[in-house]
Amino acid sequence: MKFSILLFVLGQVLKFSSFTNGAFKKFTGKISTKILIKTEDGVNARLFVFDKGKFSTIAGDTINFDAALVWKDADTAFSVMTSKSPDASFNAAADGKLKVLGMSVYAQWFEDAVKLVM
Repeated sequence: MKFSILLFVLGQVLKFSSFTNGAFKKFTGKISTKILIKTEDGVNARLFVFDKGKFSTIAGDTINFDAALVWKDADTAFSVMTSKSPDASFNAAADGKLKVLGMSVYAQWFEDAVKLVM
């Protein structure tokens, strides 16, 4: 439940930032991509859609993505995504708790975009 709420709140923060944060608007205004964040079992999932400055988000699992961050479980995802450690995601991937599907360059781009608003 905490992970689903985190994904929802992240979507709201990104949506708000797409209107108010100039650096975020500039960064996202050049690209169209779909980023999926989900648990391995697909129970918790949210798609983040960036379309040249426009942003939307949709709850639920889908195969329509450019990159997906697939977490082993919701507790791990919540713990890592709320961690202040800059190496948390890297360590989770090294431990096999996070997999990146699709184009990893989009996953890195998404992480950089989130850093602009957090």
